[in-house]
Amino acid sequence: MPCGILTAMETELSRKLGVEHAIFGFTPFPAVAAAITRAGGFGVLGAVRYTAPDDLRRDLDWMQEHTDGKPYGLDVVMPAKKAVDGIGEADIEAMIPAAHRAFVRDTLAKHHVPELPEGEASGWRITGWMEQVARSQLDVAFDYPVKLLANALGSPPADVIARAHAHGVLVAALAGSAKHARRHAEAGIDIVVAQGYEAGGHTGDIATMVLVPEIVEAVAPLPVLAAGGIGSGEQIAAGLALGAQGAWLGSLWLTTTEADLHSRALTEKLLAAGSGDTVRSRALTGKPARQLRTEWTDAWDDPDGPGPLPMPLQGLLVAEAVSRIQKYEVQALLGTPVGQIVGRMNSERSVRAVFDELTAGFERAIDRVNRIAGRA
Repeated sequence: MPCGILTAMETELSRKLGVEHAIFGFTPFPAVAAAITRAGGFGVLGAVRYTAPDDLRRDLDWMQEHTDGKPYGLDVVMPAKKAVDGIGEADIEAMIPAAHRAFVRDTLAKHHVPELPEGEASGWRITGWMEQVARSQLDVAFDYPVKLLANALGSPPADVIARAHAHGVLVAALAGSAKHARRHAEAGIDIVVAQGYEAGGHTGDIATMVLVPEIVEAVAPLPVLAAGGIGSGEQIAAGLALGAQGAWLGSLWLTTTEADLHSRALTEKLLAAGSGDTVRSRALTGKPARQLRTEWTDAWDDPDGPGPLPMPLQGLLVAEAVSRIQKYEVQALLGTPVGQIVGRMNSERSVRAVFDELTAGFERAIDRVNRIAGRA
């Protein structure tokens, strides 16, 4: 197969879903998700920020109009075990120690971060991480022809899996170890996303190159997607060679022209960052999540500080602070979840341009292997 000829990255799973390339693109931005789908991949819209069902319905309406009838999916955040009924955000907030609140106030004051204008609420709330909110999102989603439901916290509850299957929707769950992946398979999910240590957001301790073949073997014959540190066609080819049936990419889309970070300063930080400029920290949600290293993450990881609270307390504690940092673009504190692949994200390109680059890299990798094998 000579280089220069566009080649579809097809697998059994991509054919089942009706997509040209086995590239699954996770993003919080509808415009990016739709562009991924139009480019021949499978766009997956992150739903965690949609605390109001009508907002999700509005954006799914928009997705319907801009995906040319091609398939797409939705990613929710839902714990496998049901939380205690009657526990709301106010109850959780009351559990936050005064010392942690003081630490947040002092850190913001040290960096001269202004208050939000009177009457302006935080744009990032912990409610998006609560089970009842995720269920309300599903009530909306199943009115649309979504083809995949992914859960960022592992296997969703059994009744949610059954409901998705009743609507003809495949269910995917992220896993950071073979042990977790086996639990997902036993729960009845359809696809395992093997997300390595290099990934942005919540990750485990095992690197992608080690994790993918372990999970492929652990859950065979279930299809597995390789995730974590993937941002080139060569890496996608490597994932497929390890037994995956596709690649799950998230961070790479943050610097596309369709992305809407609402912060030029943050975009520029991402473009300038190297692969060593991220850190796996509990500062954002209380669970280890890879993100840009900033003075904010350093403060929370400092052994002389109070340390992060467990999820969901930490997310609720820092919600307003994160909104203030983002609104006023406080350079020293400004960050975002992103994987080690940020070192390759050094220019702003359209989603289509990214796809062209991924496809060309995939061709180069396959051609290289064919030459080594004496087949070219």
